[in-house]
Amino acid sequence: MSDVPPALTPGFHGRPRPEGVALPPGQYVEDGFPVLSAGPTPNVSEATWSLTVTTEAGASTAWTWADLMALPQETPTVDIHCVTRWSKFGTRWTGVSLDVLLADVESTADFVMVGSYGGYTTNLPVADLLGGKAWIAHAFDGKRLHPEHGGPARLLVPHLYFWKSAKWVRSLTLLPTNRPGFWERLGYHDLGDPWREQRYQGD
Repeated sequence: MSDVPPALTPGFHGRPRPEGVALPPGQYVEDGFPVLSAGPTPNVSEATWSLTVTTEAGASTAWTWADLMALPQETPTVDIHCVTRWSKFGTRWTGVSLDVLLADVESTADFVMVGSYGGYTTNLPVADLLGGKAWIAHAFDGKRLHPEHGGPARLLVPHLYFWKSAKWVRSLTLLPTNRPGFWERLGYHDLGDPWREQRYQGD
């Protein structure tokens, strides 16, 4: 029997993994910024945009665009990882930390349902929004966030798969128990840790 391996048909070589970078399993490096959405891009202006946080007791706090801009701003540089297997390194954002937004919200809830203009939802543990882990981002690479990437503002949770970073964010509803969002109802993982390849329920 020959020791020469069979030639591979084009398409079976996969993508090479770069050396010296922290790339989650199953991911490849993307230099561009692919646009993936569950529905059409909603038309949301800064003049009409608002963010509402509602506690499990029904108390609500809302911020207008002007309110958001008046809060302390941060400029995190983070890696992002899409469940469709691309990763983009060193992305630069500007936004307001969820630590700031939730600082005066009285709640003992363990979970949050994130709602977007257009009807998209995704669920997260509250702990994954705090401790410098998440932002309401309104700028990317020094420019106002383009609508196709979630502008005027999106949730940014870079340590989880990017479907958790809901575009066009409009609400955070705090919940005592977990409830699945849009993709989670369709079989995607409730948490979505890219380092554990938590793409689907059961992973």
